[in-house]
Amino acid sequence: MKKMQFLIPALLCILLPALTAHAQDGRKIRLGVEGAYPPFSSIGPDGKLKGFDIDIANALCEQMKAQCTMVQQEFDGMIPSLQAKKIDAVVASMSITEERKKVVDFTDKYYRTPARFVAKKNSGLKIDPAGLKGKRIGVQRTTIHDRFATDVFKESEIVRYAKQNDVFLDLAAGRLDGAILDWIAASEGFLKSPAGQDFSFQGPIYVDFNYFGVGAGIAVRKGDTALKEDFNAAIKAIRANGTYKKLQDKYFTFDVFGN
Repeated sequence: MKKMQFLIPALLCILLPALTAHAQDGRKIRLGVEGAYPPFSSIGPDGKLKGFDIDIANALCEQMKAQCTMVQQEFDGMIPSLQAKKIDAVVASMSITEERKKVVDFTDKYYRTPARFVAKKNSGLKIDPAGLKGKRIGVQRTTIHDRFATDVFKESEIVRYAKQNDVFLDLAAGRLDGAILDWIAASEGFLKSPAGQDFSFQGPIYVDFNYFGVGAGIAVRKGDTALKEDFNAAIKAIRANGTYKKLQDKYFTFDVFGN
């Protein structure tokens, strides 16, 4: 009997960590996603979410053995929803900037791309503050591109939209003189589409860290260190095991992770 009294605590010391680890498997995480930012996030003909962000989110959840629910909403509502605990994390191509880090915590980046200006081919526009004076520039509201355009092109009319797709619609319809956005979103979501055939990239490539940050990361609530580190470990794991490259190659012909 005395031997059993010693054995039980010893067995509990061995089993409890395993039981605790197993309890983390299947934990529930609500992810804020957009669904209107191709090729990163959009709604397919079948009504289901698709895109690079969505595939990355699913891969990370699988790596973490978590039960994730995608909560679709507009981009400018992501951080308020996170703070209100309506979602637990944001996987929506959200750039890691010093301004945003004041209100949310970020994982390491999972990709990084620059910004570009898009306008009609042969528009003759000079892409600088003087050349765009009085011109209508479309941006997605509350994005890094919104902040950049507002600060730099002070004498232009900055037209803000809830969804990037709406920027494309007005650009194609001639209601905008140009737009500033992520260059992949511009290329894959607009320039390669029938509506974008008469448009092209113009002006410089924008990479200013003060505006565009160090890449897109997953946002979590301030102080949620455990979830942030779990995501970081999962990002490293899918990079190491080839999953990331497989998903990247599904959408891009280059290294989207960046420097």
